[in-house]
Amino acid sequence: MSYIRPEFRHPNSPANERGYTRKDYEGGLSTLCAGCGHDSVSAAIIDACFELSIEPHRVAKISGIGCSSKTPTYFLGNSHGFNSVHGRMPSVATGANLANREMIYVGVSGDGDSASIGLGQFAHVTRRNLNMLYIVENNGCYGLTKGQDSATADIGSASKKGAPNPYEPIDLCTLALQLGATYVGRSFSGDKAQLVPLIKGALAHKGFAFLDVISPCVTFNDTAKSTKAYDFVREHAEATGKMDFVPVKQEITADYEPGYTQEVTLHDGSVIHLYKQDGDIENIAGRKSIRDRNEALRQVQQYKTDGKILTGLLYVDPDSQDFHNTLGTVSGALRDLGEKELCPGKQTLADINASFR
Repeated sequence: MSYIRPEFRHPNSPANERGYTRKDYEGGLSTLCAGCGHDSVSAAIIDACFELSIEPHRVAKISGIGCSSKTPTYFLGNSHGFNSVHGRMPSVATGANLANREMIYVGVSGDGDSASIGLGQFAHVTRRNLNMLYIVENNGCYGLTKGQDSATADIGSASKKGAPNPYEPIDLCTLALQLGATYVGRSFSGDKAQLVPLIKGALAHKGFAFLDVISPCVTFNDTAKSTKAYDFVREHAEATGKMDFVPVKQEITADYEPGYTQEVTLHDGSVIHLYKQDGDIENIAGRKSIRDRNEALRQVQQYKTDGKILTGLLYVDPDSQDFHNTLGTVSGALRDLGEKELCPGKQTLADINASFR
């Protein structure tokens, strides 16, 4: 069976400031199960890149293996892409990023790809603060191999097979916070209003931006006993508050709602507005600052203890220093270095050796 996306688009389709229409950010027609949350994540990435006027050819999308790792085919068809080995996407992303820091790196993974076989790689790319957006499409099961429980399945949660999971789950947001991620958020694939601003903020962030997106598997893990099911997430999710992302090219304004408001300016001048909803200010994300890593950890654990899922922007470090700053690499892409820079001569080598004596 062939899958072909229609080429026709209305001639008056709206374009962004760089002249691209939304079609320019689309990819191939999805072959995932109808209703899969992953397709909603792809649509959110398309919307975020279109609204930020990102040039598609500046994006490198990288994935591992799994249903989630198929999704880069379905967005930004005119960008660069690499589908790597199971659990090894962070290594490929690190190598590509070091070779060309001028690209925008989007890594898409799954709870099996990142929390099981790729857990070690996930840990090290996080602690190194590589400048990239890392999205985990988290459905709590191995959808590509008939729905076995993954390492993020909650204790007692049951998939289509019906057997409850007996093991303690790995909370990837908690892990990312502990390992030093400088932008951490959680969302639900069915909450586009929350997910798109989170992605936009992550793309503008300088450093490792991690998003754990609960994305229900409609075939194997959308049951009444699953904590990753559509109904369960809708009924148990609590948001940190409404989030606005304002690019630097726009006037920095926001329609503030009642409640405590926080404003975070990123390195490029873009601004994140996080403001709470009406109600008990101490109840909805009652911490004083989203820049407090320890408080973010406490909040995630508290909501988990209460049987709820805390979504939204959990933590951000606007003064983050990424991997290139730590290593002191050259300012441009390695591909642009000439013979003079790559082969500075015998005296330079002698000076380097002398510095270690």
